[in-house]
Parts: sequence; C-alpha cells; structure tokens
Amino acid sequence: MATFLYKLGRFAFRRRHFVALIWVALLTLAGVGAASAPAAGSTSFSIPGTEAQKAFDLLDQRFPGSSSDGATARVVFKAPAGEKMTDKLNKATVKATVKELTDGSEVTSVTDPYTTHAVSKDGTVVYASVRYDVSGMELKDSSRDALEAAGHDAQKAGLTVEIGGDALQAGAEPGAAGEAVGLAIAAVVLVITLGSLVAAGLPLLTAIIGVGIGVSTITALAKTLDLGDTTSTLALMIGLAVGIDYALFIVSRYRGELAEGRDREEAVGRAAGTAGSAVVFAGLTVVIALAGLSVVGVPMLTKMGLAAAGTVVVSVLIALTMIPALLGYAGKRVKPAGAKRRKSDTGVPAKPGLGERWASFVVRRPAAVLLLGVVGLGAVALPASQLELGLPDDGSQPTSTTQRRAYDLLSEGFGPGFNGPLMIVVDAKDSADPKAAATTVTDGIKDLKDVASVSPAMFNQAGDTATITVVPSSKPSSVRTEDLVHAIRDEGAGVEADTDARVLVTGTTAMNIDFSQKLNDALVPYLALVVGLAFLLLIAVFRSVLVPLKAALGFLLSVLAALGAVVAVFQWGWLGGLLGVEQTGPIMSMMPIFMVGVVFGLAMDYEVFLVTRMREAYVHGESPGQAVVTGFRHSARVVGAAAIIMMSVFGGFISSSESMIKMIGFGLAIAVFFDAFVVRMAIVPAVLALLGKRAWWLPKWLDRALPNVDVEGEGLRTLSDTKAGQDDEDEDRELVRA
Repeated sequence: MATFLYKLGRFAFRRRHFVALIWVALLTLAGVGAASAPAAGSTSFSIPGTEAQKAFDLLDQRFPGSSSDGATARVVFKAPAGEKMTDKLNKATVKATVKELTDGSEVTSVTDPYTTHAVSKDGTVVYASVRYDVSGMELKDSSRDALEAAGHDAQKAGLTVEIGGDALQAGAEPGAAGEAVGLAIAAVVLVITLGSLVAAGLPLLTAIIGVGIGVSTITALAKTLDLGDTTSTLALMIGLAVGIDYALFIVSRYRGELAEGRDREEAVGRAAGTAGSAVVFAGLTVVIALAGLSVVGVPMLTKMGLAAAGTVVVSVLIALTMIPALLGYAGKRVKPAGAKRRKSDTGVPAKPGLGERWASFVVRRPAAVLLLGVVGLGAVALPASQLELGLPDDGSQPTSTTQRRAYDLLSEGFGPGFNGPLMIVVDAKDSADPKAAATTVTDGIKDLKDVASVSPAMFNQAGDTATITVVPSSKPSSVRTEDLVHAIRDEGAGVEADTDARVLVTGTTAMNIDFSQKLNDALVPYLALVVGLAFLLLIAVFRSVLVPLKAALGFLLSVLAALGAVVAVFQWGWLGGLLGVEQTGPIMSMMPIFMVGVVFGLAMDYEVFLVTRMREAYVHGESPGQAVVTGFRHSARVVGAAAIIMMSVFGGFISSSESMIKMIGFGLAIAVFFDAFVVRMAIVPAVLALLGKRAWWLPKWLDRALPNVDVEGEGLRTLSDTKAGQDDEDEDRELVRA
C-alpha cells in the first residue's frame, strides 16, 4: 500500500497539469449535470415493516384518493379579548379564509370549524384542518406560501392566526451560516498549524472541490434516485469535515519530510505513502460507518448514508492525487516544518512541543491519567441512562414560530393531546360483522387510561374498513401517549382473536413512536456491524489485537459521554439558556444511531492518524514508551487542529433556531471533543504505556494470514533518497499498468 501510494504521489506531483485537469473536468461535468438535471423535491418518507406504515398503505387501498399520508395543516384562530369566535364578523372572516384555502392546487379538503364543531368550550378558539395530496416533505413552496397568505389575510381582520402541522415543514437547508463560520475558523486553524496562507489554502481548496463534485452529483441524480435535500446536506457536512482533515494530514507530513532534507518530489511521495495510507484506511472506516446505515431499514437513511459515503470516497481520492499536484504548483511557497525535528542553530535541541511534553507526562503517570479519563467520561455519560427518545413536533419549536404558537393555542383550547391524535384503522374485511367489530374497538378504547375522546367509526364505501380518531389526554411526545399506543395495540390483539378484525394504530404520533422503536432496535446490530468490520480493518492496519480493541472501547465511551451531555442539555435543560434551548423534551430518535455512525468514522480517523505514527516509530526500533512520545511529537498538533476544525464545523449549527439541527450540532461537536482530546489524547497513550510491547501482540497464525498493508511505510525504507531522479518514465508506465 505505502509503496503504491508513494509512486502515485510522485506521479501526481510530476504530472500535475494532467491530474488537475481531470479533477477540474469532473467538477465541471458534475456541475453541468446538476444545473441541467430536473428539479427534485425532498425524498419520500416511509418506514417499511412498521404498523403505522402498514396502516397508511391499507388506507391508500381501501380509501382511494384519501391521501392518508398527505400533509396536514391546522389554521388556528383566536378571538380578540372580550370577543368569541362565534361572533358574526369573526365567523365571516373564518369562512372567507376556508374558501381561500380550498383553491390550492394540492389541497384535497378543508374543514369548516363551524360544521365540524371545532370550537373550544369557551368559544375563543377554532381551527380549520387542511389536507394535501402529497406529504409535507414533497409539498411545493407555492402551497406553503398560499397557506401563509391566507393566515395573513385573516390577521388583518383583527384575529390571532397561527398555523401548525407538517405542511410548513420545509426541506432541510444546508446551513450556510454555520458552514461559513466553520470554514472561517478552519482557515485560521490551518494557517496556525501549517504556517502559511498557501499551505493553509490547499486543504480548503481540495475539500471544496471534493464537496462540489459530491453534492453536484447528488443533485444531478436526485430526481432519478429520489434523493432529498437532507441527503446533500449530510454529504456537505461530512465531506467538508473529512476533506479538510485528510488534506491537512498529507500536507503536514509533506512539510515534515521537507524538514528532514528530502527534495520536494521525494517528500510528496513519502507523505502520500505514509500519511496517505492512513487516509485510505481512515476513509474506509467512515465509509463503513455511513454505508452501514442501510441495516436500519429506512430508505431515507440508506440513501443519506450511501451518498455521504460516496462523497468521502471522492475526498480520499482528491487528497491522494490533487494535494500532491497542488504541492507541485505551490513549490517553495510551502515551507518545511522548521526546527521542530531539527536542532537549533546553537546545537541545543529545540524545546519539546506541548504534545510531546503531554505524552511524556502520560507515559510517566499512565494509571492516573487513565483513571481520571475513564471516570470523568463515565460521570458525563450517567445522564444517558435516562435517555428518552422521540421525534420533535411543533411543541419543541421555538416560541417565535407560528407552529409553536398554534400548538400552544390548540393545547389551551382543546387539551394537550389534541396536537397528536391517533388514527385507528379497523380492517374488518374478514369479519362477519364489520360494524360490530368497530363498535367493540371503540368501546374498548374508551375504557383505557389517558383517553380524552374517541370519535365514531367512519367506514369506506365497501363497508369493510373503518377509521376511528382517538385524542389522548397527554401531549404527543409524552411517555403516557406512547403507553396509550401500546395499550390500544394490545387491545386490538384481543379484538382480532374475537372478531377476525385487524386493528392498526397510525397517525403522526404513532409513526414517530414506530420510527423511534425501529431505530432503537437497529442500534445494536448496526453497532455490531460497523465496529466489527472496522475492528477487522484496524487489525490489518496496526497488526495488533489489543490496539483495535482499545480503539473501539474508547469510542463507545466517548459516544456514551456525548449522549449523556445531550440528555443533560436538551432533555433536562442544564445550560439550556446558554445554548438557546427553549423547550426540553425527548431526544431525537435518530440521534444515537446518527452519532454512532458519524462519530465512529471520525474517531477512527484520529486513531489511525495518531497511532500509525506510534506504530511507525515502534517498527523502526523505538521502545513502546518512546514510540508514544514520538507519535505525539509528529501528530498531536495536527490531530488537535483537525479536531478543532471538526468541532467548529459542527458547532456552527448550535446557533440554529431549529431544535433538531441545534441538537445534532451540539452532539457531534461535544462527541468530537471527548473522543479527540480525552480518549485519543489521554486514554489511548495511557493504555499503550501500560501495555508496553503487549500492545502490539498478534498471534503468529493471524500475522501470516493478514495482508501486509504497510501503513507505517516500512517498505519505503528500502528506497534510497536518490530514487527521485531514477527513470521517471518507467515508473509512470508501471503505475499505469498497476
């Protein structure tokens, strides 16, 4: 591996015009494809295999044209102080608004609150329900604009008008402000780390090119493959972060090779052969983690993971080829690392850097550092034991949004459970008496706890399927509502045994509960797959059993600590005011599995980059303890810079007004902090110091069976420093044949 990448790096350095032209052509081709591709809305959302999804599918069959999974909106009206919504003028305003809403091209129905009795007991609040023929993720912007315009017209008449429901849920925005902040901080960190504007600009340029190719390709294929806005957003975030990191490691190693007196072409080759090998295997771990999202069984997550994994592959290829080419263009403007690996002019050894001094301290006090790190992360992880999962609804929105205000008005006028009604589907096709079966279901639900109201059953034209609306007495995201859904399903099992009628529970609240459960059930298999494959990969990289095991256990510790911090802030409200958390509640269902996938890949990046330098020093004859110090001397500053860049990119999203985006940004940023600075910088060297030579133990039979990937560049030692001038044309032809 190292020898091949060494030759590839030198080839790209010499044939820089050819390499640059290829990448510019690919970027242009992807851009043209994205610009000419047909517009595509957000991806459709489904959760195959869940009861809620089965109920939606059944409704589409038995109630054709009903758009059971279509978007809904509730336009909530409140009368001015001292008035009622039943007053003549207020009533006329509501009816005019209902008529205006009916004209929408995607609208299937609009209810009149005065005919459906959607009036609060005190007469001050009414609401009109609007149903669309497409889901909220597929709704056109023109339909959302028309909905908001109708509300504004009613406000002009003096009413308070707020709009809730999933119809106003626009597709995910790329988060331009957060990305801009992250890029700005990344640029500053790169300049400090690499010592010049030119060197700092290379990782930024290649990362932007890689993300441009990846996101443009996703946009070009969006219509064909049903890829939504969230797919390109994840690819942008991950691609930008790893693209900068991978290029940073290669440029940093190149400067180190220059400092040892090698000419520029030889330095590029050795940087590609050593740091490039680490980039390849670090990228593979990220790809495994992202592609592994396929095991969850949710099509949207599968597409997001595969698209982001593809962008990571592009980032790796660019780091291995475009960076050497750009270093050739930069020439002497990228300077050697300086005196860090040399003696000063007076002949006195240069002062050790912070990373080297820290590693020396850890090697002297490994047990104390290990104990402090594990106990500290364990304490932070404790809140994770109280983790409650759910999906955000309008009640978790900031109070400045119309969705949140509509939610509060409905809770005030009709009770907290009114915002999350449950739809019960009674499939009585095989029942001898469908009406009796529906009555049995209705009566059974009325006797359950936490039920505020149960509507009469409504049958389809064939008379074999009925729907029943149940309003819980608790809010949609509460544990009591989840218990009610399970209780109704248990009740339905008994009804089916007695009447042969199948009972299914669906609706947005039930769909959220099923989605959370599906993700929860998939977490352990996903973790086993991702960690297992990466463990096997790292055994080949480090030629050790204990080092990969330590890496995996350290990752689990950092993820648990990050989840504990997320629970403390977003579920319990600790430091919520400081971070702008307006509403506490259950943690987003996707958060654990999303953090496992993203953070695992990034954590293994730091592990590979840091420990490969230790392995390299150990293989070249240093003692285990000294190898740890050497690894920190060469890599600690760069790994720390990479982590700060990653935290900056993710942390930029904490300022978002969307609670879900804020939670993701905080969770990923704090996870990177824990993993990079506590696990990799403290626990890892402490464990390696305690294990000594045993850390690199590998059974002989396994050593013979494993391929020699040579990440530490041992094969390059056989290449003399004068090889740079040898028959370059023959080497080029050999590379092409390879």
